[in-house]
Amino acid sequence: MDIIVVNHNRGRTWRFNLGARGAIIWGPMALLLVVLMVGSFVAGSQLGGGGKNQATEIASVWADDIADQRSQLEKTREYVLDNTHAIARRLGQLQAQMMRLDAAGQRLTEIADLDSGEFDFSTPPPIGGPETEAAGDAIDASSMITQLDAVQRQLDDRERQMRVLEDLLLASRLQKEVRPSGWPIAKGWISSVFGARTDPFTGRRTYHQGVDFAGKEGSDVLAAASGVISYAGPRFGYGNLVEINHGNGYVTRYGHNKSVYVKVGDRVKKGQSVAALGSTGRSTGPHVHFEVLLNGRVVNPSQYIRASR
Repeated sequence: MDIIVVNHNRGRTWRFNLGARGAIIWGPMALLLVVLMVGSFVAGSQLGGGGKNQATEIASVWADDIADQRSQLEKTREYVLDNTHAIARRLGQLQAQMMRLDAAGQRLTEIADLDSGEFDFSTPPPIGGPETEAAGDAIDASSMITQLDAVQRQLDDRERQMRVLEDLLLASRLQKEVRPSGWPIAKGWISSVFGARTDPFTGRRTYHQGVDFAGKEGSDVLAAASGVISYAGPRFGYGNLVEINHGNGYVTRYGHNKSVYVKVGDRVKKGQSVAALGSTGRSTGPHVHFEVLLNGRVVNPSQYIRASR
């Protein structure tokens, strides 16, 4: 019996001749050795394949975990960006509202004739206090947006209130502007009052429909309120007359002027010079005849004259 051993790596072979007796003794042992070698090869192949499959499964699990982490990270990034953009939009809206409130506050200060230093809307309000230990957790993005929403609602409410207050103050201011008040001259004296008096030309008792203010000839005759010129020129008895329509039924007249500075349709403000004081028409000397009409009827100017005194 011959046993041939082949070395494939070196390309060599060995041949063993056992003879008849050797075949009986060594034959079974050789067969057993071959069986063991083949079994070991098969087992090794199976074990090697199992390890490779297990490593592949672990790598696949890791890859899935990494992909999941990346997905979560991207979602977190998008959440942060969305909240950042939302907060930025809220801040922009709040800044615009604060600018409107500052402008409204400035107008209210001017309308109410308040001291500019008392309410300065161009600088933050002065605040302070001792430092205390922080309490509570840090504010997250969602809580911040909720607080910004609450602040915006408060600003909306304050803005509506300030607009109502502005309208009321403006109406009051306009009412003061168009309601006659004060004297029609800067310096002078009252030379004749409203009501019954002795006519200086006839000596008879007549009804004087205005108040006469005597002063220096050529001095300014002032509008008693804001309005529109409805008449400017000569009129019988009045000489050179200026008539102003103030709205709300009010009309004022300024008579005996030396010259007139305005024309019909001109808009004038309270205190604006509209004529030069004179003695034209039915007059005994330089003065201005001042009349007030309400809804077409002559009224006593005294209450309006005293209104600013």
